[in-house]
Amino acid sequence: MKNYNYILGLSIVTLSLFSCNNSNSKADGYGNFEATEITISAENNGKLMQFDVTEGNVLQKDQFIGYIDTIQLALKRDQLHVSKAVISSKSKGVLSQINVLNAKLNAANINKNRTQNLIKDNAGTQKQLDDILGEIDVIKNQIRSVEIQNAPVVNELKSIDVQSQQIKDLIQKSKIINPLNGTVLTKYTEPNEITTFGKPLYKIADLSTMQLRVYISETQLATIKIGQEVTIKIDDVDTMKSYKGIISWIASEAQFTPKIIQTKEERVALVYAVKIDVTNDGSLKIGMPAELWINKSDANN
Repeated sequence: MKNYNYILGLSIVTLSLFSCNNSNSKADGYGNFEATEITISAENNGKLMQFDVTEGNVLQKDQFIGYIDTIQLALKRDQLHVSKAVISSKSKGVLSQINVLNAKLNAANINKNRTQNLIKDNAGTQKQLDDILGEIDVIKNQIRSVEIQNAPVVNELKSIDVQSQQIKDLIQKSKIINPLNGTVLTKYTEPNEITTFGKPLYKIADLSTMQLRVYISETQLATIKIGQEVTIKIDDVDTMKSYKGIISWIASEAQFTPKIIQTKEERVALVYAVKIDVTNDGSLKIGMPAELWINKSDANN
């Protein structure tokens, strides 16, 4: 009986000490990990000819992963090239006429200068000069007339060039190029499906650095600052696993605690959201809960 009372008393003391230790080791904040998720959408219409994406794949920035059918665009591009060649041949004929007229104009100007010199030496007449000036005016009017006729041809060539650039841009956008380093979270479509502009293809996020969003009270604001190093803990098999985190953002305005927080009483309290960057070793997942532990001595440095 004495042994029983001794063991019972020892157990009570041990539990009391353990409870006291837990009460002094409460985390400074609780939250969940998140990452910036980006949905990649189609930039053109057509059949998805190739799409090398699997959920969980790690993709590199600027990696080619597939393309949308471009046959009709290629045919349109070839048609524009033929049209440009036909119109260019017409423009060359007009330009040759202008070249001939410019040659006549140069010859007339030479005659004008020669006649003016003859008049100074009393070897020429004013009528000869007037005839040459009249010829120059006629040639200039002819050149202007041909240029006016050629204007629509030039504009048409410019229009074809613009259309060709548009086709080139659409062909480029038919290629599916991954825009950032990250992990594929969700795949929305499959090869050989018909896709349209703006239709989601897959969702990707850079999981190399995760953000832990936690909510702290106003009284805790004085203990943290942007750039401060803190400790993050997650549940492990038998204990808690610790990570080093850097505070990257602190909300400037208070808000009511989100509904994901456990009790109704806590949800009506005003808190400040905080984001902490944590380097991911592969164990951290989106939505995973974690604890924030602040080193009070570091906050005052």
